Amino acid sequence: MLPPIALDLNRLRHLRDGAVLVRLPASIIDVAGPGALKCLQGLLSNDLVAPGDGSMTFSALLTPKGMITADLWVLRLTSQRLLLIGDSSSLSATLAVFNRSLPARLAVATDRSGEWEILWLCGDLAIAALAAAGFTVPDGESRVLRQGEPERQLLLARPHNNAHFRGMLIGPPSELDRAVEGLAQAGVTEGVPEDLEAARILAGWPRLGIEIRDKTLPQEVRYDDLRGISYTKGCYLGQETVARLHFRGHTNRELRGLIWQGVPALENDAVLGTEGQDLGTIGSLLVLPRVTVGLALLRREVSPGDVVSTGGQYARVVPLPFSTIESYT
Repeated sequence: MLPPIALDLNRLRHLRDGAVLVRLPASIIDVAGPGALKCLQGLLSNDLVAPGDGSMTFSALLTPKGMITADLWVLRLTSQRLLLIGDSSSLSATLAVFNRSLPARLAVATDRSGEWEILWLCGDLAIAALAAAGFTVPDGESRVLRQGEPERQLLLARPHNNAHFRGMLIGPPSELDRAVEGLAQAGVTEGVPEDLEAARILAGWPRLGIEIRDKTLPQEVRYDDLRGISYTKGCYLGQETVARLHFRGHTNRELRGLIWQGVPALENDAVLGTEGQDLGTIGSLLVLPRVTVGLALLRREVSPGDVVSTGGQYARVVPLPFSTIESYT
């Protein structure tokens, strides 16, 4: 369980209804070569072929048994060059798989994490602010565009509408410095890492190492809702387990939301039933003006509306995302 983060009402409203940018390190892997697309299509959980060049796709790198190794945003620039954005903690594991699996004559994975950085933009006004700052904004979701001259180039990616952010700028630090200045003039507020975490929690988006653990399957943490799995693309690493679960079975646990009145004093991450039975574990917590919300992996039979016990305090189970959180603040 992560230590809770807190947002006051002004920051919450700005994060959801305004425009906030957060600059954070990330895993940035550049995969290039004549077989780059075909190789990644056989490794990642989502379809990278059908969206075409200039697409942005959420996907996962799985173990052979279907458990999540890394969650990745895949920016398909061309069929011969794709950029993979993930959590910094997954960089080594992802590169290890690529180094074993990618034939050098077809595709080479290069770590760009030390050369490039990322600006994450949140809030309903983020796209309008990017346009006001002079950027050419993709005209729809799940697309990526190059910005500027080749020697001063950035990438602007726009995710699908279920994502916890609204845009992503990728490029050298010097170019991002200029972008921050332009965005500030367009009314974008520079936030802190906790702002992006709050947006993630409110969107019901799992985090690697917290809600996503060593043996987590994609369907347990909302990958269907997050558009992270294709059931029609054919074979990929871990596909047999994912497909069998989808077509013939069900998960034993699922990611749910919890809401407490006030701020709970939790001693551990355990979620218990009314008779003391183990129902799951709490991951991330966000303290808001009147309530605290959290993400928890709970047994499948626990339904929205149920009341559970957490450290001797009661919480209500709710569906994700926290789309009506304003009614609790």
